[in-house]
Order: sequence, then structure tokens, then C-alpha cells
Amino acid sequence: MASGIELLVAAALCLACPPLNDTMPEGLIELNPDGSLVTETPLEVEAEDVGLAERAPVETLEVLRNKKEKLRNMKQWINGKHLRIATLEDYPLSYTEVLENGTRIGQGVSFQIIEFLQKKFNFTYDVVVPQDNIIGSTTDLDRSLIEMVNNSNVDLAAAFIPSLSEQRTFVFYSTTTLDEGEWIMVMQRPRESASGSGLLAPFEFWVWILIFVSLLAVGPIIYMLIIIRNRLTGDAVQQPYSLGHCAWFVYGALMKQGSTLSPIADSTRLLFATWWIFITILTSFYTANLTAFLTLSKFTLPYNTVNDILSKNKHFVSLRGGGVEYAIRTTNESLNMLNRMIYNNYAVFTDASNDTYNLQNYVERNGYVFVRDRPAINIMLYRDYLYRKSVSFNDEKIHCPFAMAKEPFLKKKRTFAYPIGSNLSELFDPELLNLVESGIIKHLSARELPSAEICPQDLGSTERQLRNGDLMMTYYIMLTGFATALAVFTTELLFRYINGRREANQWARHGVGRTTNGQSIMPSRWLRGLRRLNSGEGQLLGTSTHGQNVTPPPPYQSIFSHGGGGGAEQRWRRALDANRHGLILGGEQNAPGVRRLINGRDYIVFRNSNGQSQLIPVRSPSAALFQYTYTE
Repeated sequence: MASGIELLVAAALCLACPPLNDTMPEGLIELNPDGSLVTETPLEVEAEDVGLAERAPVETLEVLRNKKEKLRNMKQWINGKHLRIATLEDYPLSYTEVLENGTRIGQGVSFQIIEFLQKKFNFTYDVVVPQDNIIGSTTDLDRSLIEMVNNSNVDLAAAFIPSLSEQRTFVFYSTTTLDEGEWIMVMQRPRESASGSGLLAPFEFWVWILIFVSLLAVGPIIYMLIIIRNRLTGDAVQQPYSLGHCAWFVYGALMKQGSTLSPIADSTRLLFATWWIFITILTSFYTANLTAFLTLSKFTLPYNTVNDILSKNKHFVSLRGGGVEYAIRTTNESLNMLNRMIYNNYAVFTDASNDTYNLQNYVERNGYVFVRDRPAINIMLYRDYLYRKSVSFNDEKIHCPFAMAKEPFLKKKRTFAYPIGSNLSELFDPELLNLVESGIIKHLSARELPSAEICPQDLGSTERQLRNGDLMMTYYIMLTGFATALAVFTTELLFRYINGRREANQWARHGVGRTTNGQSIMPSRWLRGLRRLNSGEGQLLGTSTHGQNVTPPPPYQSIFSHGGGGGAEQRWRRALDANRHGLILGGEQNAPGVRRLINGRDYIVFRNSNGQSQLIPVRSPSAALFQYTYTE
């Protein structure tokens, strides 16, 4: 509630306001409370004022009146009319049944649409089928559906007919598209995924190629960098490793093996550490992805697209006289690239309209790929699933022995067909358009199916046991490794035999140990080893010296003590005195050997009675092992 002061201020301000404009805008249409016009609309309106160009075709009232009159006459003409309607045996979209009195009636989605039109326009009809259950084309017109429509033997073809370019010269397709037909491939469900072998699956093809290239290239790169560094710096401490050592280091790091190489230079250490870090990350990714693939991997099929069928020359089957056959045989269609497969007997077109028979005979028994439109495939797999589930309730793999590809084999718009010159299209097409836009046709096509997907590509099983197929690459690698080792071993034996024969021929030709000019030669190490073994001079690995006339060296503790001696030490010294081959340690005549540094370790070097050198380790652990070897 405003106070008195506020009202006085508002009245003072209103005195300065401009007067109100009571005039209405020009051309305004006013309505009375009952909705009638107060003012009349202007009758003279220019075409430019309503957005029409001067040359634009303006549909006059006379044209609209003529169209409405034509539709009225057609409705009167068809009222009570008896039509002949042709169809195909294409379950579930269109099929027929013969009653006991011999009357053929139409069933399926097509005749549900016809019944809707029948109730709206009040006509009757008879159902006829062609002699052959085929659509028909230029080269396959006899006894077909297209022939019946072209000859005006029927008034309408009520079937989901694919709109192919070749048939347009024979019939008139309805302007309303019923749906976009999709022909899908169904095949036997493979036991394992077709995405590749278990060992190769974690990485793509090019990743494996790059890993192989890096395995070959990193070894020479490290070798060259080490050589360049030593040349530039003149460092004599860092030993330049050979190319073979660098290559084996790279391979050993990939296999998670250690290395005997111990670089000193910082740059060389960084090279080695960089490769180790790279291999660590790579193997971690590989292990994680391999685990995921072998347990919860996405299932893929071996045949998903038309290119898979063409490249792998896979046998496939489809209905005789259907959209797939004509799309392959017609030159300007997308599937014409499969035409050569027909002549090579990879494509089969069956006359059987029973999809269950085709599924069992061609797919289950012979391993073919069955190409069928999506509604028929869904109904067929669903009924097969129900039957198999009644046989085995728990095993999911028995319920779904077939799998359906994701990518369509063929996509075509499908419509009804009329004889050329027929006016039924103008009467029926607007009603068909209403059914399509409201989604009724799509609902009728999937009415018999459940909401859940039946037998999906990936069954979604969380428990998966590894099979031989997952480990097949492991077997291949093992067999390849053994075969390579056997080949190398055979090559070694062959070269050794060839070299032995060449040396034996040389000795036989020039005399044992003599050349052509009379000079003596030394035999090869292999032959020298054989000669020592045959003469008893050598000693095989693993054999013991006990029981032989080999004087063992003195005990380790007696080497540095000269006061007394046991029997072993006296035998050793007598043998040295007899042969006079002993080396003096520190210039003393009674010392049994000389002390030397060999490979960074201290040894006492003695000379045996047969002239061979004997090493006695000075280091305590090695000396203990040596003492244990020569004492009982």
C-alpha cells in the first residue's frame, strides 16, 4: 500500500508525461470477443510483399481445387473396388498362407499396411504370387514379380522391394520409402576372436614393425656412438665394445636378461639406461594389454564387410532372385565387384525360402556365410535361440552357435511397386508416409522380437579360460627356435666334416706333418685334440685324476711353509727335481713354483711331470676348493 506522499509524487510526475496514443497501427486486424473480424483484410497484395518472386510458380486455387477433386474421384473409384495384389514369400515382411478352401491370404508387415489402406478406402483384394519367388530383372524377367506388375496383371506389388536401378524401366516405385533395408551376414561363431593371435594382439601391426626395426637399429647405433665418443675424447679408460656385444645387449634387455657389459663413461651409461627404460615401459604395456586381451578382450568376427568376403574368397549364400543377387549382377550397383565370385562358384543363390533350412544346411554344416535382410535374420536367430535354450539351459555357447556381423552387406531403400501409369501411388503414398513418419512400420517389423539383443557378437562372458588357440603363437615360436637351432647345428657338423676331410687329404697327399717342400706343419686343433685323446695324453672333462699316474700338487698350506713336508709335497718336489721343469719362487731352490697375477687373481704356477703348467689359486675361497679337489 502506497503512502500519501508517494501518491503526490507520482501525480506530479504524471503531469510531465506525454499524452497516450489511442490510434491503432495501420493494417492491424482486430477481433471481437467472439472471434469475428473488426476490420477487413486488404485484398490487393503484391507478390513481392508475400515473398514470391515474379517468375515463381504460384499454385492457384484452381490447381488445389483440381487436386482435391481428383483425390475425391479416386476415392469414389476405389470404393468397393476389387484389386489384385502380388507379393513374395519373404518372411516376416511378406508371405502367404493357403486356407482349407484354397484361398490364399497375405501375411506379414506388408499386408498389415494393406489392411490399414483397405479400411480407409474400402476395397477388397486377392493375393497372387509369381511362379518363381523372385523379384526379376532385365535378364531374369520370366515368371517374376516385376513381370506381373509390368504386364498389369496385378494392380499393386505389396512387398518390401529394393529400389534397384535396372527395374525402374519396368515398374513405378512408390514415392514413399517404407524403410532402408539392410542385408546382414550371419556365420558360425568362431571359438576365439579373429582380432589376431593372443601374443600379437596387444600391439598393432605397425607397432610390431617399429619394435623390430628398433631391435635391429639400436645395437649398431650404440656401437657407433661409443666409437665416435672414443675418437673425439681420446678416452682410453672406456673400452669400446664390439658390434656383437652391443647387439646382444639390446636383445638381452628385450628378453629381460642381464648383461656383462659395464660401461664407465657417463654418455655410454646414458645410452644403456635409455634402452633399459624404453624396454621396461614397453614390456609393461605389453604385459598389461596381453592380460586384458586374454581375459576380457572384445570379440571380433573373421568376416565383417564385403571386402572380407572378396579378399578371403569366402563362400556365401543368399536368396535366389533377391536384392543381393541383382545388386551383384547389375553393372552399376555397389556389389558388382563380387560378380566374379559367382563364376568361381563362391556365391550360391538358393531357391529355398525357409531361412531355418538355409541356416542349418549352409551355415552350420558347410560353414557358409548367409546374407539376409535384418528383420528375417533377427527372427531366425531368435527362434533358433529359443529352441536351443530348451535343449540346454545353462551353456551360453550352445544357445548361440551363430554370430551376426555389425556392418551391412548391402543397404537399399525398399518400397511398394505399381504398374507404370497407375494412379494408386497418388492415393496410397500420402497414407504410407504417415505410417513411416509415425514409426508404425518400424514397430511392425520388430514386433515379434524382444527388446534385448539376441546372441550378440560378444557374449559378454567374464570367465574365460585360455585355449590352445590363444597359445598357438607360443608353439610356433618354440618350433621355429628349435628348427633354427637344428639347422645351425647341422651346418656346424657339415663345416667341421668338410674341414676335417680337407686336412686329412692334405696330410695323405704330402705326408703326415710335411708340406710339398719338406717343411713340417702342425695339424689343426681338432686333429691335435683327437691325437691326444687317442694317445691317452689328454683328459676328458668330468673325469677324475685319482687312480692315474698324475702327481697332485702339494697341499695349499705347505706352499709357504718349508720346514717340513708330507708325502704329497715330497712326491711333488721329487717330480720337479727329476724333470728340472720347476720354476723358482722368489729365487729359492726349494720353492715349488712362481707366483703370478692372471686375470686379476693370484696363482702359484707349477710345471707337472708331463710338462704341462698347473695353477694353484692363492685366494682363500678358491684355495679351499682346490684343496678339496686333491684330497680324499
